[in-house]
Amino acid sequence: MDVRDGAAVTDGAGDAEEAGGESVFTVIVAAVANLGIALAKAVAGVISGSSAMLSEAAHSFADTVTELLLLTSLKRSEKPADEDHPLGYGGERYVWALLAAVATFVGGAVFSFYDGIHTLVVGEELGDPLVSYIVLGVAFLLEGFSLRTAVKQARGEAARFKAPFGTYLRHTPDTAVKAVVLEDSAALAGLLLAAGGLLGGQLTGSGVWDGIASLCIGVLLLWVAWVLGRSNAELLVGRPLPAPIRAEIRELLLGVEHVESVLELTTLVQGPREALVAAKVDFRDASTAAQIEWACEDAARRLQERFPAVRRVYLDPTPGFAQRREAGLDPW
Repeated sequence: MDVRDGAAVTDGAGDAEEAGGESVFTVIVAAVANLGIALAKAVAGVISGSSAMLSEAAHSFADTVTELLLLTSLKRSEKPADEDHPLGYGGERYVWALLAAVATFVGGAVFSFYDGIHTLVVGEELGDPLVSYIVLGVAFLLEGFSLRTAVKQARGEAARFKAPFGTYLRHTPDTAVKAVVLEDSAALAGLLLAAGGLLGGQLTGSGVWDGIASLCIGVLLLWVAWVLGRSNAELLVGRPLPAPIRAEIRELLLGVEHVESVLELTTLVQGPREALVAAKVDFRDASTAAQIEWACEDAARRLQERFPAVRRVYLDPTPGFAQRREAGLDPW
């Protein structure tokens, strides 16, 4: 299947359940790793006096909060539809994920910018960097393991949808996995920047390098927060299924008995493996009410068999353009 514009349609319900469990595991691994790393970085930053290490500690704490928010999003979005929320809770995934992006910005980027500017203006007293180097090395291994887990899941999903890894990551509506991949990648880059700042300060005796490293970490976190925030905002506003899938849905509807034409087709991604299809359909004028009812049932069945992620199908029997013109109605 195709993966574009943030929509992915699975080839089976079992695949959806398996992928959902993988997302939870991926986020838990990232959360546990980041919490331990954050504490170690904070201690190392205090001992060494490195602003870059303190920025990295803020980075890891922000990532931990992000993962907790992502776990909340995964759990709350699984709640079944009820009377107050007839379309389900799929959108909650993107609300909490958007808050996670804000946490990355506020908790990581803002502190890094502040600490970097403070170091450049006031200066800093450098301590023993040995502990920081050790912590950075251990953190690199842990972040690498977390990133490997996220990339493994993302590659598996990309292969399932027959899409390049980069294309899948850019457009997937599973923003939890996307967040972990981007944050762990940024974390590895941040560790290298922090190490560079420590080394520069050690060689020159100046804290300027540390301050510059802290500012670079802030820029990195700002970019991650922007990408994740934009992705979740687009899904909250509403994103359709990709054009190839919409075309296939239209052809499938036209293949149903008694259907003359599909006048208007609306699709909406409601979650990583949940979508809605609504259409205005022109049925044959000679068809009886019972035939139209069964045609609607047949169309819904075919759509859901072909695309299991399409959970809701709404078809509106509508007069065709010719009939509307004859009746003096606006044909849209």
